[in-house]
Parts: sequence; structure tokens; C-alpha cells
Amino acid sequence: MLADIGLDRIEDLFDQIPERLKLKEAIGIGEPMSEPDLLDYFRRLASVNGTDHASFLGAGAYSHFIPVIIDSLISRAEFFTAYTPYQPELSQGTLQYTFEFQTMICQLTGMEVANASLYDGSTAVAEAVLMASRVTRRSRFIVADSVHPQYREVVASYTKNLDLTIDIFAHTNAGTLDPAELNIDANTAAVVVQSPNFFGCVEDLSAIGDAAHKAGALLVVVVSEPMSLGILKTPGQCGADIVAGEAQSFGIPLSYGGPYCGIFATLDKHVRQMPGRLVGEARDGEGRRGYVLTLSTREQHIRREKATSNICTNQGLFALMATVYLSTMGKRGVQEVARQNLQKAHYAASRISEIPGFALKFESPFFNEFVIKTPVPASEVIERLLDRKIIAGVDLQKHYPGMEDAMMVCVTETARRESIDRLVDELRGSQ
Repeated sequence: MLADIGLDRIEDLFDQIPERLKLKEAIGIGEPMSEPDLLDYFRRLASVNGTDHASFLGAGAYSHFIPVIIDSLISRAEFFTAYTPYQPELSQGTLQYTFEFQTMICQLTGMEVANASLYDGSTAVAEAVLMASRVTRRSRFIVADSVHPQYREVVASYTKNLDLTIDIFAHTNAGTLDPAELNIDANTAAVVVQSPNFFGCVEDLSAIGDAAHKAGALLVVVVSEPMSLGILKTPGQCGADIVAGEAQSFGIPLSYGGPYCGIFATLDKHVRQMPGRLVGEARDGEGRRGYVLTLSTREQHIRREKATSNICTNQGLFALMATVYLSTMGKRGVQEVARQNLQKAHYAASRISEIPGFALKFESPFFNEFVIKTPVPASEVIERLLDRKIIAGVDLQKHYPGMEDAMMVCVTETARRESIDRLVDELRGSQ
């Protein structure tokens, strides 16, 4: 090949690069390795990150079992279609699974229409705030302080330069909102509440929704742990107008915090104010079923100042993962996983509460996360157990000043009983 183009050496291809910019010594990555040796090297490297630790972390990123079929199906050729499916005749694989994703999100949330996913839970919540303002033409929002702190940060970034007011409303001693205390006025666009909230507590969404609707405001429900939808009433049944959240629990790896897949669903009457993309089912001239992008105006793409939202790209791969997961597990499978989360978390909470000096901080019902009061600063407990290869939980002092003795623990179906019992034993010995 070199001879055909008149060159003698590979290096001659790079003559145009100045000599002073060329690397003259070895790159420093060592000698070549066989594939088995290379795999072993990376396994040892990964162990430095604590992959052999028992983890009880949650807070918006949840460890759930991922069926191996997901990796196989997401690699099939019919899903390797256009990144942006403007041409439906070339993108039926992408459009169909996106349509199925929307359908299953509607079934889970109890809403009437869902979009083709968003970047992640935080951006979905921010988009819900902007949409609620458009729908109501109001500018004030009541946001529970028990909404994920990082979600609230993104909302603040989105609204910083807009004429919108974000009022953070404090939780009660029960760890939830008190609907009777919400200061909803004629300028309130929406009440934004998460359930289960950041502390793991289940909110009384129906009562909060009633209070919001009496004042003409919307109820925006945030779902950070969607596996809870397998056992709790849907937000739609509780009066939600918009549901925004995260789909990571449905077959998407933790990946050190992302990228993830946003959930966004609403009522049909609000569909033209919904951000992102919507895939619809249609029929061609011969009556054959097909899928197309629908209600997607050109303003979304070329007239940004007129756009409902500038989020036009979905998380296609991750929406596909969630679709395969939900299709594989089915209704009964998701319910069973939810039951295991509930049972294991309550077993852990009851065992930990028996330890002198430890107690549940909130008495509200919870799903798979709960907050424990610790006899010493939670940071000390977490640090001690880390030396025992246990990541005990989240130090809430980082997000809620004054909660230095509060540690949030998450238990999912991936936690075995012996791991939970070991956590209890180590907590008892950490005093």
C-alpha cells in the first residue's frame, strides 16, 4: 500500500507534522499483552474502585438486577438506525421501540401521554417546571426540599435568568410535606413533589394534588426510583398533571452516575406543551402499521426562540434498554422486584433500629430507602464501615445542613440477607 502511494515508511504519512510536536519516546503503556492477561489486568484495576464492596447507596442511582438479554437485544441490527429518525422508512426499529417505551411509561405512571425520553431525571424535572409555567401562565413554584437536591440545582440553573420564582418548602418532622401548610396563591403554577422523596418517604400525593388544584395550580410529581411504581399507586391515580423522573432502575447500569434516561409524561390536554419528541402509530396507503414522529414542529429545531423546548434529542440507547427490561420483566416481574425491595429494606430498617443508639429518623412509610439517626456523626460511621468494605449509605449533612447524625440507607433486591446482616453487625460494632 505504501509503495502504491510512493512512500517507504509509515512515518512518511506524517511528514507534515512539525518534528517538535512528534513523540520521540515510548508512550508508557507497557509491553503488548494477550487478551486474557489484559482482561485480568482490568479486573484488578477495577477492584481498586471498590467493586467488591457491599453497597447500600441510593439517592437517585439504584442497584438493580439487569437481565443479560438486554445486552444481546440492544445490539440487534434493526435498532442501529438513524440517530434522529426524521425518515420513518429508514427508522422503523428505533421508532417502534420508542413508541413502546412511551406506552409502558404511561402504564407505569398512570398518565395519558409520554414523550420519547429526556436526558435524565434532573433535566426532566426542569422541563416540567417550564412546561407548567407555559400551561398555567403563572410564574411561582413551590418545590419540596425533599426533591432530589441535584434535581433542584438543575431547576435553579434552568430558571435563573427567567421571570420565575422558586420557593423551597420544608419537610415536616415526618419527612414529608404537610398539604395544609402549603402556601399556594393565585400566582402558583405548580407544586413540585417527589415520591418516594429523597429521604425515601412516600408522600400523600392525592392531598397535595387537591390543595394545588383548588388554587388552579398543577401537581408535578418527581419519580427518582421508578421501581416503586410496581407497588405504589400511580401518580396519575393521585392527581398528577405532569410526571418527571428517571428510568435508570429499568435495566440501565449505574455507570458512576450516568448517562441515564429521563421520564416525562402528562395529560393529553397538555401534549402540545410537552418537551422532547413524541412517536405516534400510523397506517400507510396500504393499511400497514408504521411509526412516525408526530407533533414535532420545525420550531423545535431551527427557530429556537419559538421552541417549546430545546431538548430535542432523546436518550435512544437508554430508552431501548428500559424498553427491553420492562418487556422482559413484564407487569408481574416489576411487581415482584418492587416487593423484594420493600421487604428487604424494611427488614434492614427493623434490624438497624434494634441497635442501641440507632433509630429511624422519620416515621412515614418508605419503599427501599430510609434515614437512620446515628449516635455519632454519620460521616464517621460511613468512614469506619468503608474500611470493612461496606458502603453504608449517604451522609445527609452534605445536602441538608444540620443533619450530621443522619445516614440514608438503600436496600434493593440485589442485597442478600447475609450482606444486610453483616451491615447490621458492623454498625453495632462501630459505636
